Amino acid sequence: MADKRLQKFLFPDLNRKFLVRIIVVGVTAFLLFKYILIPFRISGFSMVPTYNNGGFNFSFTLKYLFAPPKRFDVVTVRFSGNHVMLLKRILALEGETIAFKKGFLLINGRKIDEPYVSKRQSWDLVPRTVKKNHVYVVGDNRNVPMQTHHFGQTPIHRITGAPLW
Repeated sequence: MADKRLQKFLFPDLNRKFLVRIIVVGVTAFLLFKYILIPFRISGFSMVPTYNNGGFNFSFTLKYLFAPPKRFDVVTVRFSGNHVMLLKRILALEGETIAFKKGFLLINGRKIDEPYVSKRQSWDLVPRTVKKNHVYVVGDNRNVPMQTHHFGQTPIHRITGAPLW
């Protein structure tokens, strides 16, 4: 009896009901992983220690459907097409002035505590104002020279979502 159940499980009857189920599951999975939970592998060290090189996650694209991104949100940013995304943290919003002085973040001239940064180098960046419809993004790993990071202002429309975990 167990052999028949195993055989039926491994080799089901290809009837109409079974084929409809396969099609529904396939289309649902395609839509889910193409448009709502975009899988990505973390490549690089710019978000260490929050996210490590080689890690795997999903970009939840519905996160900012009804609310704009906020300061300190970790976001996925479309860098080039839909296949190259950067994982960064939003530090400043439009109209705010951002600067780094001796490795510390300044927003509108005030020093901001960043508990997610474990080690920092002496980054110095002159104050700059974030343009309209832009945010300022930077990685969490400030233990490397500023010149090795991709960071700066990015249009809000380039934010594709946020990591699921």
